[in-house]
Amino acid sequence: MKRYIVILCVIMLSAAVCHAETAGAAPDTLSGRNVSYLDAIRFEDRTVAKDGRTVCLSMNIILDSTRIRTQHTVSLTPVMVSADRKMEQPFGTVIVDGRTRHKVFLRRDRLDGTQPQRDSALAIIQRKNGSGQEYEYLSEIPYCSWMLDGSIRVDECVKGCADCGEGESEKMLGEPVLPRFIPQWKTGKIEPEPEPVKRREESRIARLQFRWDRADILPSWKDNRTVLDTVTRSIALVKEKDYIEITGIYVGGYASPEGTWEYNQRLSERRVGSFIKYIAAHNDVGIDLIKGEWYGEDWDGFRSELEKSSFPKRDKVIGIIDRYTEDRNLCERKMMQVLSRREYVWLLHNIYPYLRHCTYRVEYMVKNFDLGEARRMIYDRPQDLNLNEMYKVAGSYEKGTPEYAHAMAMAARHYPHSPAVLNDLATEALASGNAAGAVRILEEAGERPDAAVRTDAELLNTLGVAYANDGQYDNARAVLEKSAALGNANAEHNLTQLLNVIDQL
Repeated sequence: MKRYIVILCVIMLSAAVCHAETAGAAPDTLSGRNVSYLDAIRFEDRTVAKDGRTVCLSMNIILDSTRIRTQHTVSLTPVMVSADRKMEQPFGTVIVDGRTRHKVFLRRDRLDGTQPQRDSALAIIQRKNGSGQEYEYLSEIPYCSWMLDGSIRVDECVKGCADCGEGESEKMLGEPVLPRFIPQWKTGKIEPEPEPVKRREESRIARLQFRWDRADILPSWKDNRTVLDTVTRSIALVKEKDYIEITGIYVGGYASPEGTWEYNQRLSERRVGSFIKYIAAHNDVGIDLIKGEWYGEDWDGFRSELEKSSFPKRDKVIGIIDRYTEDRNLCERKMMQVLSRREYVWLLHNIYPYLRHCTYRVEYMVKNFDLGEARRMIYDRPQDLNLNEMYKVAGSYEKGTPEYAHAMAMAARHYPHSPAVLNDLATEALASGNAAGAVRILEEAGERPDAAVRTDAELLNTLGVAYANDGQYDNARAVLEKSAALGNANAEHNLTQLLNVIDQL
């Protein structure tokens, strides 16, 4: 009987001790019986670093002010949390035991060794209440891009003597970690190409109607009067400018395909000669300034007119034209084999007259203009300004004004393949957030065989920035490396920025 009384007294004394610890060492942080030690634990010297495809967390866990109840086990698990709180990944867990609880687990481990939760912990610490104590925490997890601008949370789980839950709490540790790298791209300006001598030309098609097998020009025939008056006006428009000097007028002549190739060569030559004499006689131009070029049968024009027509055998005739390019006499014979007389007459009346025509091109030199003159010319005859003059006009106005916009629009219209214009168009698209538009501008320009985008270091750099902003990182790296190899300092800077961006993917 006395033995049972002693045992009961011991149990009651243990309960009293447990009650005393509960009252003084672990204040409840939530309502009810939720026990937490987080407010008494310090997490100091915290660093979160990305190392390749791994994120490392190191810190000191300071337990100096913490009194862990003898029957309690505290699990501390740092967690990486995304900025939007939708994703998370735990680091390794540290377990802090009260004195009695620690002995129980040691004894259990010796008996069966089946404590997977504790076995997977980074460390198991017995808290020695009333003494200074800290743990150097180090853990790593696989990197994911959602971790950028994330934060660290510590999850706490407190368990009692029979692994019963005593409380769960969490605590956010300070400012966001792994700040997202914001690239600072650099693009440069390209100065307009110099043009010491301003050579210009204006080309026109004179759709003169020639009678079949004839080369003489009849102003009264068909619509020839209107066409010839247009030729006279266009030449006069150039001649009357006191800042223009005509250097040459070039006339080209064509014939329709009926007849042999050789004959039509001679016929187009005669038509060119007639046109030259007409221009010299009616435009007060020295005949020595007029040069002739003749091209014989206009098969390219024939094909183009067929494509626009509803001719029943259009595709069949186009196939013949494309196949027999080396021998046009044979081409004509093959075509005649597939056409009925009625179909051929239709071609004679509806397409062949357009193939008997002349072209003319007026070449001239233009003087250089001062800013005042250039400001007027940008509206009257922008084609007579060089790109440098257009840029000076644009620069004389404030960006965003209608005058500035008009000058730059004229530069883009008249010098669409200039490196300076292409670079400005692309950088403006980038500035407005249209990276895809910038890529399209430069890629389309790069399709030309003589494209500056292929060789100009600054254009390559701008294309690289456009690719990067459009998420095309492999393309961006390739062109930036090419630009850097050509000595472009902006590209070298942008390559570093790009590698930092790629590293965060």
